[in-house]
Amino acid sequence: MKKIRVNIDNMELDYDSAQKISRILAEKDNEPVMLISWFDKKRKKHSPAAVHCEINGREGWEVYGENHQGRIKITINDRDYVFIYS
Repeated sequence: MKKIRVNIDNMELDYDSAQKISRILAEKDNEPVMLISWFDKKRKKHSPAAVHCEINGREGWEVYGENHQGRIKITINDRDYVFIYS
């Protein structure tokens, strides 16, 4: 899986802004992409929401994304937001 880490300073991000930034990065040289799973630390939410278990210390939404054709993982501001795309 391709992993991209982004740090954005001096700007407060919300989920929508972070997701738009992640999609632009995911689509670079990789069109088309589909968002498979995500995590929003500030709101304490993730998708798929039904996945609440941890597997070997890793959160279920993350394992789900990686095991459902996730090809690109984008982490913004030290896991404030994480997006996994196909």
